[in-house]
Amino acid sequence: MAKRVGVDKWLFGVVLLLVLFGLVMVFSASAVMAQSSLGSPYPYVMKQAIWAVLGLIALVALMQVDYRTYNNPKVVFPAVAVTMLMLIGVFAMKDSHATHRWVRFGNLFTFQPSELAKPVLVLFLAYFLQTRIHQMDDWKGTILRAVAVPLAFTALILKEPDLGTGMVCMAVTALMLYLAGAKTKYFAVGAAFAAPVLYFMLFHVAFRRARMLAFVNPEADPRGTGFHILQSLIAVGTGGIRGLGLMEGRQKLFYLPEVQTDFIFANICEELGLIGALLVVGLFVALGYRGLRAAFLSTDPFARFLAFGLTTAILIQAFFNMSVVLALLPTKGIPLPFISSGGTSIFITLASMGVLLNITREID
Repeated sequence: MAKRVGVDKWLFGVVLLLVLFGLVMVFSASAVMAQSSLGSPYPYVMKQAIWAVLGLIALVALMQVDYRTYNNPKVVFPAVAVTMLMLIGVFAMKDSHATHRWVRFGNLFTFQPSELAKPVLVLFLAYFLQTRIHQMDDWKGTILRAVAVPLAFTALILKEPDLGTGMVCMAVTALMLYLAGAKTKYFAVGAAFAAPVLYFMLFHVAFRRARMLAFVNPEADPRGTGFHILQSLIAVGTGGIRGLGLMEGRQKLFYLPEVQTDFIFANICEELGLIGALLVVGLFVALGYRGLRAAFLSTDPFARFLAFGLTTAILIQAFFNMSVVLALLPTKGIPLPFISSGGTSIFITLASMGVLLNITREID
């Protein structure tokens, strides 16, 4: 198959559109709140813009690096070790909102290792599974060894606590194992072990149990546990077909919490309506199509697994985020890739896209 002269321009264009659209919506969602609390409408969008520029620089740089460079134990295992150390290191840091999710570099910036864990997990699985395609019936030598790193990452992420990101990690792991040809019985066994753990974390941890009850019946406590979901649905419903207009949203005016981060899709629905929401969904569908196309057209097993994992990680996050906003899933803290305010998220996601774009050079 002939080597492509350049990267996939469609994928590159979709990523740029998502980043630019995200900056506009972060400003729209945060300007009033920032003006009131910080004395300026620009702090959130400026911080996001800085991280977006750094992320685009990383994207362009990694776009030039042959993806085969990463297919090396001298790259894979140090990446796993550093990520593991950072996931452990967060517990030595001062907590924020009763969570340990960030490594703090003084007053300069914070870094969220769980965001790094997702692409590193994909890298490890791509490296490990590429030579195990015909050994997927070996539960001890293949399946257990494959899930060891994802389980270790997920256990530490759950301890932070961050159930949403942990579920994304395990969902990506399951999909990559499925792509490698793992038998259904292994997924059944995995589900049987995961079910009691998930049940305990959802119904025997006080704040998650409150979220589950609010998800089932938010009207029962509209000013308490149901407030977030109800305000999100009000924002979505108010937007109608065309929306109230950019910057004209009302729920961001101190009604809907975390509107520039986890619930930015609600603000998009309110201001740009169904049309804006479908535009966002369409961009993620396009990204998914081009990313999965690169995966399935690649003749290199490592490239196939790497492209598949990086693409599905973004799609799963987007699906979870939008589902929470639409009250299809209980509230959990998962950002909308490229769009939600969050420096680590956009930087790591753009860097991952640089790797994916390099893989597309090999596709005719």
